Amino acid sequence: MRLPASRFAIRSPLTSLVPALGTVLLAACLCSASAQTALVVEDPYREAFRPQIHFSPREKWMNDPNGLVYVHGVYHLFFQYYPHGTTWGPMHWGHATSRDLLHWRQQPIALYPDSLGYIFSGSAVVDSNNTSGFGRNGKIPLVAIFTHHDPEGEKKGASNYQNESIAYSLDEGKTWVKYRHNPVLKNPGIKDFRDPKVIWYAPGNKWVMSLATKDRISFFSSADLKNWKKESEFGADKGAHGGVWECPDLFPLTFDGKTWWVLFVSINPGGPNGGSGTQYFIGQFDGSRFTPADEQTKWIDYGPDDYAGVTWSNTGNRRIFLGWMSNWNYANEVPTRSWRNAMTLPRELRLRKEDNTVFLCSQPVKELNALKLHPPAALPDSGASQYIAGFRADATKDFSIVLSNAAGESLTIGFDKASDRYYIDRRHAGLAAFHQGFAATSYAPRLTRDSKATLTLVVDAASAELFADGGLTVMTSIFFPAKPLGRISLHSASPDGIRQVSWSELKSIW
Repeated sequence: MRLPASRFAIRSPLTSLVPALGTVLLAACLCSASAQTALVVEDPYREAFRPQIHFSPREKWMNDPNGLVYVHGVYHLFFQYYPHGTTWGPMHWGHATSRDLLHWRQQPIALYPDSLGYIFSGSAVVDSNNTSGFGRNGKIPLVAIFTHHDPEGEKKGASNYQNESIAYSLDEGKTWVKYRHNPVLKNPGIKDFRDPKVIWYAPGNKWVMSLATKDRISFFSSADLKNWKKESEFGADKGAHGGVWECPDLFPLTFDGKTWWVLFVSINPGGPNGGSGTQYFIGQFDGSRFTPADEQTKWIDYGPDDYAGVTWSNTGNRRIFLGWMSNWNYANEVPTRSWRNAMTLPRELRLRKEDNTVFLCSQPVKELNALKLHPPAALPDSGASQYIAGFRADATKDFSIVLSNAAGESLTIGFDKASDRYYIDRRHAGLAAFHQGFAATSYAPRLTRDSKATLTLVVDAASAELFADGGLTVMTSIFFPAKPLGRISLHSASPDGIRQVSWSELKSIW
């Protein structure tokens, strides 16, 4: 967490009455067409730049995903939310739920600021063994672990204004009770002391918390989620340090019959293309200490617009990632009207080895296929707002994919052989004057020696997500065109350098 609701179908039970009631009132009371027109409520999910296959709040400000947890067939997404404005403000935990990671129902706000401060980022767990003692009458508690940020303490220049607190739910996230003895982990005097990500570490029969503590990650353990003991620190002399470390996530993945541990660390500034970015480390964790396998700095997404991402807990053998699709350089300034910011597509994670180095790969979750409109079309000039396309290319030559519209705007995704890098050029992709430096080209290294490149590109109104070489290199970029970039043209230094192998328009989730 860094300082700086949907259509009517996505609503709380109370607000679900609004459309029907509004229809009755209009029919009974309005006498003229002009009066009816004046009172028509615009559907916010049809606003300019609104994503059609990504989660975004019905209105107001959103940033980091929080508390990602899977319970009884339902994916819960909590998120940093300011319900009273479209720029960053006193943080709440917003809440949305889904059964397929695509269609989201925005729920009532889960956690509100209180006397201890704003509700900053954190995580949520299913306390199946009731280690916390919060369970009642056979009901298994969900426990949220979050940072209380005291704005008054910050104003006074204190160094301990961020502390870790918990809340619990006995109705699967519908309502929450804050623990009366909060905070459960008090700040020893570190200015940046936040974003707890908690997992159950079965070999040690304990909970483990990864906590961002200024320029490093501190690990704590607990038997009951209430009393925490410091185990170790990692990262003071590892990885990228262009800005403060935050939003960690630690989890295991199996590869080649061996268990590896992955540690995410978001950093702002200091990302690979300026501003925000999320680096990761792969190594071993023994319940107390994390040891990286190598010294290479790696990024889960090299584009400018994927930050503070974490993974869902309680999903068994699947490891599913979600990030905030923006950048602190301009998140408060992007030209949307009633809402600001969206999440990335959910992505499934796996490991892969290249030149004896283990990397993380990510791809859109398989559930995305359900949104495809069939049959798939040929190379389009359709003006479609959201679509997915696959390409194969000769990586011994330069190539590019140009997305454009009738207004003369364009986004270019390509590969430069001389530097062995992929790139996304959004300099001509629409509105950019809201922030100096937004109109730029971002770059990402190609991490495989294979002479053939494979690319999956997902475009949605005002965003593009590129998954290259099986998700080994990923780039996410937002942009703001006057009309959808539905035209695709292919360019290569050789006659058969790149070809389209698939394309399908995607149905709106709204």
